[in-house]
Amino acid sequence: GIQELTQHASVGGAACSQGAVDKGNVICSRKFCRGTAASVNDLIHWRDPKKSGVVFGLSLLLLLSLAAFSVISVVSYMLLALLCVTITFRIYKSVVQAVQKSTEGHPFRELIEKDVTIPPETFRKHVDTSLTHINRALKQMSRLFLVEDLVDSLKLAVVMWMLTYVGAVFNGITILILADILLFAVPPVYEKNKIDAVAVSSLDDSQPPSDTEGFLHPSSCGPSPATESMMSF
Repeated sequence: GIQELTQHASVGGAACSQGAVDKGNVICSRKFCRGTAASVNDLIHWRDPKKSGVVFGLSLLLLLSLAAFSVISVVSYMLLALLCVTITFRIYKSVVQAVQKSTEGHPFRELIEKDVTIPPETFRKHVDTSLTHINRALKQMSRLFLVEDLVDSLKLAVVMWMLTYVGAVFNGITILILADILLFAVPPVYEKNKIDAVAVSSLDDSQPPSDTEGFLHPSSCGPSPATESMMSF
């Protein structure tokens, strides 16, 4: 009996600890999602124009390159360009140090000495976050494709059927290019027009009604004296 109680207690403790771990993973996942969403929101609303411009330019350049060349060629050219920049800068700094007889050392020493390793905790946190989203997507796919809800499965079938026509007109890279342009172009325009509309609405509300509005409104005044005399006649 004592052994069974001990075994049940150990199983219960393990279940509680696993539940606490799962709860902690969910909390970390939500915090990570909020932070990522806030960063993306700042990028597409151009809170920092330099950062948003760099991200938009690089993403558009990458998509245009993938539309013209293969993935292997794009990756090779990008790494080759990076190597050309770093090697040229390294040679230039070496020549300048030799001419000036300075002892500054390697120009990339700070970056070389910087710790670029990924901590195990960070890696596990991101893996747990990704696993949560993957499990959710798998559950949703099984629910749709195994027709748990007929209406939702029919909606998915209609969407897939419409996408066949979209795929006949555009390829995947073209859709991604259009989506990238719209993603960085629509939010700031919408926000600016929204602010202008709110400003105009508040300005209209703050203005008092004019005399012409009261004169034209039929309920704002009674009948004229001429009208009263004609009615009495």
